Amino acid sequence: MAWVYLFFAGLLECGWVIGLKYTQGFTKLQPSVLTVLAMIASFWLLAEAMKDIPVGTAYAVWAGIGAVGVAIIGMTILGEQKDLARVACLLLIVAGIVGLKLVGTTANH
Repeated sequence: MAWVYLFFAGLLECGWVIGLKYTQGFTKLQPSVLTVLAMIASFWLLAEAMKDIPVGTAYAVWAGIGAVGVAIIGMTILGEQKDLARVACLLLIVAGIVGLKLVGTTANH
């Protein structure tokens, strides 16, 4: 279950990072509230995942999901630059996430 929590924590990270763009420095109420709620939920799920996944692995996977997700949203929805080098770099991040998942699934308590 920890990996499911971590996956959704990463998706919520994408949501709050993109949400920051629309808060306009936290001057817009609705996007600000939604962004803060996504932050809280993301951190809570990350903390739950860290009960069973080593902190280094959990944080790296969480940040990787967020980085890749936000970059993909930027390229596909927000009109950011798309090129082969950028996609190749994202694939390297994905490879790192998969590698971390494969090499460690439980924390050393």
